[in-house]
Amino acid sequence: MYAAHYNLREPPFSIAPDPAFLYMSSRHQEALGHLLYGTGQYGGFVQLTGEVGTGKTTIVRTLLAQRLANVDIAMIHNPRQNEIEFVASICDELGVVYPGGGSDAGQTSIKVLVDALNQHLLASHAAGRRTVLIIDEAQNLPQPVLEQVRLLTNLETDKEKLLRIMLIGQPELGEMLARPDLRQLASRITARFHLTPLGVVETLQYIIHRLHVVGGPADLFTDAAMRRVHLYSQGIPRQINVICDRALLGAYARGLRSVTPSIVDQAAVEVLGAMPHRSVISRWLGRLRPRAVPLPWVEAVLAVAALVIAGVLLDQTLGRSRTTAGAAAVRPAAATAEPEVAKPDVAAKVPPPAPKASGIGALRATAQPLPAVMARLIGLWRPGLNIPRGENVCRSLARNGLDCLKGDASWDELREMNRPAILTLDFEDGRRQYVLLRSIDGDNLSVDTADGPLRLSLSMLDPLWNGEFLLLWQRPIPETEINRSVKGESIVWLRKMLAQAEGKTLTGALPTNFGPELRGQLSRFQIAHGLPDNGTADARTLLLLANLAPKSGTPSLGDAP
Repeated sequence: MYAAHYNLREPPFSIAPDPAFLYMSSRHQEALGHLLYGTGQYGGFVQLTGEVGTGKTTIVRTLLAQRLANVDIAMIHNPRQNEIEFVASICDELGVVYPGGGSDAGQTSIKVLVDALNQHLLASHAAGRRTVLIIDEAQNLPQPVLEQVRLLTNLETDKEKLLRIMLIGQPELGEMLARPDLRQLASRITARFHLTPLGVVETLQYIIHRLHVVGGPADLFTDAAMRRVHLYSQGIPRQINVICDRALLGAYARGLRSVTPSIVDQAAVEVLGAMPHRSVISRWLGRLRPRAVPLPWVEAVLAVAALVIAGVLLDQTLGRSRTTAGAAAVRPAAATAEPEVAKPDVAAKVPPPAPKASGIGALRATAQPLPAVMARLIGLWRPGLNIPRGENVCRSLARNGLDCLKGDASWDELREMNRPAILTLDFEDGRRQYVLLRSIDGDNLSVDTADGPLRLSLSMLDPLWNGEFLLLWQRPIPETEINRSVKGESIVWLRKMLAQAEGKTLTGALPTNFGPELRGQLSRFQIAHGLPDNGTADARTLLLLANLAPKSGTPSLGDAP
């Protein structure tokens, strides 16, 4: 309907998993790389997880569109089957002929099916072909079928696996495979990747990319409108598509040539039921909502909360004008009671001090450029440290034993990392500001400003924070991450920290290699803390483990400024 109005070849924000629209963020590139690895000569068992709508199916479709040479693929879309139906589905996908095939498949046995499949795989291997099994929505696999999946991995030659398997599913898949009774299956997974939502900048690039695919202008959405889309969607591509599609329809209905933040607000209300500016604090309310409470009551509470927050912000914005107007209204009344005697107008010569701004008003009044805020953060770790002019700050800090950690996070994740952090704030007028978060205490926080510490409530700052952060930390080991290629003392440290996280204490000589049991421990820790379970102890994982035994003098969010 709106495509012709904006000169688009087709609607750009369909929720169909069309590979032509795939935006290859660094996360999606890595996810596709894991799947391609799984199709290779030495690929074995690959696990890809991600929240609903993050693009898992689109990545699988992109893999299928590659038309890989000498690769046969069996795709299972419906995992809700019993063992016989499951193996029969694999055989049907690969064109394997077996006794009792077709409508009588239920009359055959699992042994007959596996024998037929094994013969087919051996013949394909002899012909130089590889066979890949992709199971979508794998979190719905019944446990007997999961055991059958494990048994299928036993089909192999002396050199390689005959059947390469990919499990694609929601985060519950990782939790399911972390269960002790499924440890045999989990230990066979050779590559894991968790697909996370897009960051703020990636969301903007995603929207522009999809517009470009259909011949649309890059400025069809204003910058502020795209940031608002990220606020509501939290970077989940499917949600981005739904909101943007409705926003374009809304702009078309009003005869506008571009989408503004107010149109995105209305679109979010229509498709998500979201109140403007809900963001993280309202998601907390959603998680804490008792299931017995009807949804309209919850929405009513959120609506009142939104109005209260809006009232606070409006009061801060107009507070100075109210004070001035009130004083102007009082002075004439007081003057009528004075006798008409000429006297020096001392008050006129010495005006009363202007009321001091508070809350968000004070935050804006004390805005500082990013280098100044960064200097304050560095001062918490290395007082007096000077960064040479023109040199990359994080590279220079690394030479002084400090690492930069940048990314997107929630308030809960910032609490867990427990380090002072620079937050990126986006105001309604498009203005961007950086603040140094010093402490979080319940529903309140403290930030550093040019005038000293400023205390704010989470509900006041939350609508402005776009989720981006930068913090400094000290690595407890020489490596920037730990994976299967690392050996030595860093592995010993990782073993001790993971054991400590599970309430255990390790003594004596410990293995210095990255074995399957260590991989399992790492997986459990990462899943428990909402981290990507990809077989690598990355920077955020190392930071959380280092927090189990913090060094003295390490700045934390518990330190009141």
